[in-house]
Amino acid sequence: MNAPRVILSGLGAVTPLGDDAPTSWDALLAGRSGVGLVEEDWAEPLPVRIAGTVRTDLAERLPVAQLRRLDRAEQLAMVAGREAWVDAGVVAVDPERFAVVVGSAIGGLTTTLAQQAKLQEGPRRVSPHTVTMMMANGAAAWLSIELGAKAGARTPVSACASGSEAIMMGWEMIRAGSADIVLAGGTEACITGLTLAALAQTRALSHRQDDPATSSRPFDVDRDGFVLGEGAAMVVLESEEHARGRGATPIAVLAGAAVTSDARDIVNADPENQERTMRLALRAAAVDPERIGLVHAHATSTVVGDANEGAAIAAIFGTGSPVTSTKGAVGHLLGAAGSLGAVVAAQALRAGIVPHIANTSRVDPAIPLDVVTGGPRAVDAEAALVNAFGFGGHNVSLLLTRS
Repeated sequence: MNAPRVILSGLGAVTPLGDDAPTSWDALLAGRSGVGLVEEDWAEPLPVRIAGTVRTDLAERLPVAQLRRLDRAEQLAMVAGREAWVDAGVVAVDPERFAVVVGSAIGGLTTTLAQQAKLQEGPRRVSPHTVTMMMANGAAAWLSIELGAKAGARTPVSACASGSEAIMMGWEMIRAGSADIVLAGGTEACITGLTLAALAQTRALSHRQDDPATSSRPFDVDRDGFVLGEGAAMVVLESEEHARGRGATPIAVLAGAAVTSDARDIVNADPENQERTMRLALRAAAVDPERIGLVHAHATSTVVGDANEGAAIAAIFGTGSPVTSTKGAVGHLLGAAGSLGAVVAAQALRAGIVPHIANTSRVDPAIPLDVVTGGPRAVDAEAALVNAFGFGGHNVSLLLTRS
């Protein structure tokens, strides 16, 4: 029995660029930046104060009870998940055939730190909602409750590959016959003094504080590190038969996916294994490299990371496929980075447009790729590859095709 085809029927996102997937897409095409200085008092002594912050007023999007009981990462996931669900136009679904999978690299860190501070004032000051706010599976759990999903509420935690791994997990569930429809993606909200200070200590962050809006420059010869961002991005996955049965219009097809682990180093990625991950995704989808009209690279804007990934992509595609990344515009959304890449790739396939990489004007000559710069590029792309690579050697590649 052949595994069912899996389609994307709904998209949702809340990012430093916009309140939802369409406004984020429009801002990306316009070359806007969602990155700026963190102006709060707690950031004043930090060596790096640059971040991609979501500006959406969540108080206008969520009821008071959820604002009080959900961590910010859970709130962002709720907003993006609801949008994707509405976008898919789902009216009724068998709850026992419906699952939610939401990845996060860190989970409820803002709650953890805030409640630790409350503890110093006395144990009775700690919120009774602390545990459910700080647990990494909170976003998946809340969305499953909100929408009535009983086929599983799952949470991959695989650093910056978490959101992509969530989408792959949903794909696997549908193909295995354990679900007909899955809401999947990633969320992250950890712009805190601890996170920024710790990342600054690794020397991985950009220090371009005189011009924060252009500080993230993937593949650029002048890149000097990544920018921490926050947000959530979600997709609705369905078996083609289920989608057809309710008259849904496919946005794209999730034709293949692959996950690997480097088993080598906790921080330094293995470009040979990145290449292997992409080739496995191509093989799973039975798609030749020549058919890939868009590669959404992980491309964090670090000196070594971009060079390694560039070499891995070039080994397969050479300069034959346009390459882009959202991180110039929004920073690095950690657990939501890969799922945002999937949302953008689906939008690009539907629109026939590849967004350019914001702030990248001079591609590093050591990176032999066709990097899209200067403005969006019209393409007749049949398929797109989305990469996500995380600390710990977590690698995921997703392969989307036009519906």
